[in-house]
Amino acid sequence: MAGLLLTGLRPALADAVMVAVAANFTIPMQAIATEFDKDTGHQARLAFGSTGKFYAQIRNGAPFQMFLSADDETPARLEREGMTAAGTRFTYAVGTLVLWSAQPRFVDARGEVLGKGSFGKLAIANAKLAPYGRAASETLNALGLLDALSPRFVQGENIAQTFQYVQTGNAELGFVALSQVMKDGRIGAGSAWIVPASLHAPIRQDAVILKSGQGNAAARALAQYLKGDKARAIIRSFGYEQ
Repeated sequence: MAGLLLTGLRPALADAVMVAVAANFTIPMQAIATEFDKDTGHQARLAFGSTGKFYAQIRNGAPFQMFLSADDETPARLEREGMTAAGTRFTYAVGTLVLWSAQPRFVDARGEVLGKGSFGKLAIANAKLAPYGRAASETLNALGLLDALSPRFVQGENIAQTFQYVQTGNAELGFVALSQVMKDGRIGAGSAWIVPASLHAPIRQDAVILKSGQGNAAARALAQYLKGDKARAIIRSFGYEQ
């Protein structure tokens, strides 16, 4: 009897959902997907990449049923274009931009290293494809350094590639997502400057169920799960606001 009762807590027919996930949210989403499977029996099958490329793929019929964007504009655009399930868009996280170097004490707590220019390469995500790249460009523009530093840019297709450039030393420093360098509630390695939110537009990250997923039980369950306490705790632990 106890076994029957426990089984009743999980869906009789578990489903799977194909999810396109912004690269900055890779590690948090992997953790959330594991808990989602344990708690619901549904499975989230994840693909990671740049928001701009995912938009193009979705418009061209890619088999995603849910989209976790790195901004709020792209899901809204898909919504206007009739590509989403009505009333399913919501903000799941607000991102934080950070200037980071794998080298200890290389980046100071005020980001003044940018003005001193004591580095060769600065990694930045493609502003046309990646909202974190756009936020980085806005930050440099607000500091009056965009034109001066643009010749030193090493441009990543998305924030994951940008992080790799800095992590491997191909660039001494770069603008990445705080979630990529956060470990146990603190910067895990290297040195960093958390960019003040006043220097760029808010990085509101929206999720939406796509029209192809409107009848998918796992998609509906995942949307609800992302709003729940367990997922929210994981999201906050990686430095996101909500």
